[in-house]
Amino acid sequence: MRVLVAEDEELLADSVAEGLRHLGLAVDVCYDGDAALERAMVNRYDVVVLDRDLPLVHGDEVCRRIADGDGETRVLMLTAAAGIRDRVDGLGLGADDYLTKPFAFAELVARVHALARRARPALPPVLDCAGVRLDSAKRFASREGQPLSLSPKEFAVLEVLLRAQGRVVSPEELLEKAWDEHADPFTNTVRVTVMTLRRKLGEPAVIRTVPGAGYQLGT
Repeated sequence: MRVLVAEDEELLADSVAEGLRHLGLAVDVCYDGDAALERAMVNRYDVVVLDRDLPLVHGDEVCRRIADGDGETRVLMLTAAAGIRDRVDGLGLGADDYLTKPFAFAELVARVHALARRARPALPPVLDCAGVRLDSAKRFASREGQPLSLSPKEFAVLEVLLRAQGRVVSPEELLEKAWDEHADPFTNTVRVTVMTLRRKLGEPAVIRTVPGAGYQLGT
């Protein structure tokens, strides 16, 4: 899952982003509406966590333009305004959900996951292929009933491969969906992560390398 956190309170933005990264999400951060629009045009996000009162370009305008875009990105609007009229106005701009400040981080995480499920084609909550099972909500993965001890990035890569349902996934797609904008596309980070994930999954191997194309999960 790839998320953009757009919040002008830098300490709050960085804290939310760090918490989401610990859960294995790829998270970009910006502190004003102009930067939020720029990133939303360049990258495909599953969810944008959007402060309503952004400088440079107001959060309302950012929300409206994202909603008028590809239709796949979901917006969770954050605001200190808790009145019913404020929530109605925010949803009317195209926001998919609305969370007032202060908020509990656990609730924000639950709402982000719920929105991400709506951003993608419907799939079962538990993904299962070739004896590999992954529950993204519980952050649990196993093979043939044996729990897997995966790093957040390994978990994210496994989820992308499982969601592909047998389709070959390119290194570029893995980089886009499992890493944030600070990842260097010219490093071998994807190859190394797939290699360690393959080793943890054990034998017989279920991740196949397709020369010149990418990776495929299946028997």
